[in-house]
Amino acid sequence: MTEENPKVTKLPIEGKRNILITSALPYVNNVPHLGNIIGCVLSADVFARYCRLRGYNAIYICGTDEYGTATETKALEENCSPKQICDKYHAIHKEVYNWFNISFDEFGRTSSPQQTEVCQAIFKRLYDNKWLSENTMQQLYCDTCEKFLADRLVEGDCPTPGCEYDSARGDQCEKCGKLLNPTELKKPRCKVCRNSPRIRDTDHLFLELPLLKDRLEKYINEMSVVGLWSQNAIQTTNSWLREGLKQRCITRDLKWGVPVPHEKYSDKVFYVWFDAPIGYVSITSCYTPEWEKWWKNPENVELYQFMGKDNVPFHTVMFPSSLLGTGENWTLMKTISVTEYLNYEAGKFSKSKGIGVFGNDAKDTGIPVEVWRYYLLTNRPEVSDTLFTWSDLQAKLNSELLNNLGNFINRVLSFIAKPAGQGYDSIIPAIPDDVSDDSHELTKKLANEVSANLEQYIDAMEKVKLKQGLKIAMSISSEGNRYLQEAEFWRLYKDNKSLCSLVMKTAVGIVYLLACLLEPFIPSFTLEVFKQLNLSPETHLSLCDEKGDIDRAKRPWEIISAGHKIGKPQPLFRELKDEEVEFYREKFAGSQADRIVRAEAEKVAEQLKKTKVSDGSGKKQSSAKSSKEAKNKAVAEPDISITRLDIRVGLIKKAEKHPAADTLYVEEIDVGEEQPRTVVSGLVNYIPLDEMQNRKVCVLCNLKPVTMRGIKSHAMVLAASNDSKVELVEPPTDARVGERVTFPGHEGNPDEILNPKKKVFETLQVDLHSNDELVACYKDVPLTTSAGICKVSSIRGGSIK
Repeated sequence: MTEENPKVTKLPIEGKRNILITSALPYVNNVPHLGNIIGCVLSADVFARYCRLRGYNAIYICGTDEYGTATETKALEENCSPKQICDKYHAIHKEVYNWFNISFDEFGRTSSPQQTEVCQAIFKRLYDNKWLSENTMQQLYCDTCEKFLADRLVEGDCPTPGCEYDSARGDQCEKCGKLLNPTELKKPRCKVCRNSPRIRDTDHLFLELPLLKDRLEKYINEMSVVGLWSQNAIQTTNSWLREGLKQRCITRDLKWGVPVPHEKYSDKVFYVWFDAPIGYVSITSCYTPEWEKWWKNPENVELYQFMGKDNVPFHTVMFPSSLLGTGENWTLMKTISVTEYLNYEAGKFSKSKGIGVFGNDAKDTGIPVEVWRYYLLTNRPEVSDTLFTWSDLQAKLNSELLNNLGNFINRVLSFIAKPAGQGYDSIIPAIPDDVSDDSHELTKKLANEVSANLEQYIDAMEKVKLKQGLKIAMSISSEGNRYLQEAEFWRLYKDNKSLCSLVMKTAVGIVYLLACLLEPFIPSFTLEVFKQLNLSPETHLSLCDEKGDIDRAKRPWEIISAGHKIGKPQPLFRELKDEEVEFYREKFAGSQADRIVRAEAEKVAEQLKKTKVSDGSGKKQSSAKSSKEAKNKAVAEPDISITRLDIRVGLIKKAEKHPAADTLYVEEIDVGEEQPRTVVSGLVNYIPLDEMQNRKVCVLCNLKPVTMRGIKSHAMVLAASNDSKVELVEPPTDARVGERVTFPGHEGNPDEILNPKKKVFETLQVDLHSNDELVACYKDVPLTTSAGICKVSSIRGGSIK
């Protein structure tokens, strides 16, 4: 903040409604997708804006959840420190939420010094009050890495009968969905070094939830009624209570987290479930040093919390138990608003798999932010899962925003803006004495409908029924359109100008009212309407009881004063066409990784189109050759060109250890022929056997077959290597098995079999490498398939062979 525009810090005010709003802290391991956005931050933003509109003293607190295993795992993937990962993704989250017009009072981070201070203080109170116990656990320990392994740093065979998936994580099997403990895995492996860990004892601290049960149940029974908890929150909480509360471990054998302030446990950090909700408090302490006036003031502060359904037990059981156990007078959650899942087209949004439309994608489409907010909020999954589809977004934009809302506002303001003799020359007309609202049935009927809708809107929003509130506000626009049509204002202007003035002054009042009611949902729309009305949002954007706004809104003809000059009317929305919808549907198909590959391949192809081919003298080559040159070319040995290599997309159907060689695998690889090819590869010391199964690879198919320790190999799997590791060259997941890998800009057919005496592959192999973007290249040209380019996992500047 600059000195000219200092941040105004709000504190609770005696006698006013003081509302503290939080949304679940998004985790910093990826860009947030639309399901994350509607699930917490956008929903909370709507309620925060509504509270401000009503004149309540409200603050909205959020931030990124930065500690824990997922951060350490992501840092390992990206070869950087956990702090660098957090810095990177915190900035990305902040940018996405800024674009979505999320009006945080403070958007902080859980890796702050304030988090350590508040978290450790709560721990000390729990410890002193004897709500913590010590227990010994058995945990997997990696001797190579010299550390205990967190759940996500272990993988192995799923122990579930009938599943036995060979890459199950230590916390859950992604194939069968069963929740696991790492020690249950068969053949466990450390994800960092790939070696087998061993079970070792380790001491941890536990929160004694069973001992806090009575206090917790008293809180839940009272507040779930007073706070009108959503049904899904009540059901999840009751399910936990019915199953019986158990001790919960609050410490972890990690480095990235809040250190435990206890001599015996000084090498451990707090478990993220214990630490993350405390982030609400610590981020508030970043907002104001007087944070306790918000968080230790239950008599004067109401706490509203927004989240997805998977976060419920942490907010209704764990976090309240931690606060109750301190014995201090904490502001506990009054109301919880929970969403189900927003699904994407045919499947689920997924951060880990990169499926769906992400926050940065929404911005890049060019579709305005108010359209995204409106669509997500009309589709808010309040009681059951809902579905995002591009055709539904198109329908809601074209039908509801453009043809209903935009049409009504544009009709009203455009008519008022017409020059005298055709309209009102942009001046709001006065209502002559010879007409009144009582004497005009249509206006009286509209006022009654608006009055009823306004009361229903406030009731819905107070109960945090956001989708219902939006629907009610939009129904006022429909009533406004019907009012204009039935009043026939264009005819009245010629036949009864006095009555036309009443109708248009009433209609422009409805325009203003819609801008106010819809501001929590689509604030950029409201700013544009206020601009066209020539009104200041700072002065006029209000729906406050104390100011008489509600009462005046029930008499819309009194809202905007006669003689006020409006601004220039402009269309508020643009139609979304079928071809645009189809384009977006194709563009955002598959995963983020698939999209990057497609985009890179398109970029390479575009660059090649612009490249001029020369003969080395600076002159453009002639495309024609003499018949003599052609004859000579035919009999001469072909040039050693990359196109002579027959590289195809292959699928390893089966891989096993070579029976007579410890360092060799024998694979059966489908390369698009009638029968799979048998291939022998020297990859045992570099790639685990389970990672060789059922995966797509790049296969050089026209080498002369060679016998290796008694088994004939009929092709070669391409891999990149450096001094320390080897990785397979991987085609895109959507690449067709058997298709030929090409090199854009290089034309020609492969040899049937490469002549080993001519050293064709050996000559070309010198220029096969992985570049800084992990793309597999021949010189600077990527290995390309119909689905995009081929890549490696992490080796930059590796040699491919």
